[in-house]
Amino acid sequence: MNTLLLGDPSPSLRWRAAVELEGADNDDDDVKAWQGEIAASPAVQSLLARLAVAERPQDAGYLLCQLAYLGYRGPELAAAVDAIFSHQQPDGSWPLRLDDDRTAGKPSDGPRFVTMQTVVPLRGIAAAGFATDPRAERAYEWLLRERLHDGSWPSGPKADLGGPGRPQPPEKEYRRLTRGAGCRSATTGAVACLALHPQLSRSDAARIGVGHLLARETRDESALGWEVSRLVGLERAMGQVTFYVTADPAFTLDLASRCGVPVDDAFITWLESRRGPYGLWQHPTHPQLSRWLTFDLESSLRRLNGVSLPVDPG
Repeated sequence: MNTLLLGDPSPSLRWRAAVELEGADNDDDDVKAWQGEIAASPAVQSLLARLAVAERPQDAGYLLCQLAYLGYRGPELAAAVDAIFSHQQPDGSWPLRLDDDRTAGKPSDGPRFVTMQTVVPLRGIAAAGFATDPRAERAYEWLLRERLHDGSWPSGPKADLGGPGRPQPPEKEYRRLTRGAGCRSATTGAVACLALHPQLSRSDAARIGVGHLLARETRDESALGWEVSRLVGLERAMGQVTFYVTADPAFTLDLASRCGVPVDDAFITWLESRRGPYGLWQHPTHPQLSRWLTFDLESSLRRLNGVSLPVDPG
């Protein structure tokens, strides 16, 4: 199986498979050659061009996720992170709109915040290697403050609701958690941020959040690898409240493995039953992503089994 990954046309996949699955040293000649190819690859160059003109922190944040996933670590990432932080609010979050000038305490029918407006840029910042930057830590503190009593996250409470005598209405059914009051999409985004922090990834907040995601009993094979397809650019990353609304079993497994949360045997058995010829998983929508999906799942399974992997960008 690893031989097939190492022979993939993508230098990003070859490099990550060699380093993270094969344990190749960065001084290895092939590894060094593939690193050079990553920076010049059309996929990375296209993402860098979009990053250079991205204005919204959410757009720039997910572009950073994509570049990190492809193994790119150039100087443009730090510049983009600084640009994202320039829009950060004093409480550590990011605004709904860049021109948002609502005064504190002013009545509004709109949301006080939308969790996704912060978790998407924060995940990108963390993926780029800046999770412990003091500015990022402020965002993590905001994220932890906004948890609900059961450890899940809301999509975004309205400004005139949620206070004493004004209960917040339940989340929409299609993104409601099985055992929590919060939003599955928002909780997924929050856990994706925690999973990339060197300390918070093993916190109770991260583990409880993963537990909410694992409580979903339905495993949708058609959604397997949805997040991988977005990270490599074959599906658009879109939506506000619904940014993570697709329940991707592979992404849930990735988050569980990073946060040290055990996954029940039935989940693993179901997943292994989908493994095809030559040890590869087939992507349900994009056959050309079979090797990327296999790399992603194999990395998660090794983390769950306690196999030490190099720190990867997520």
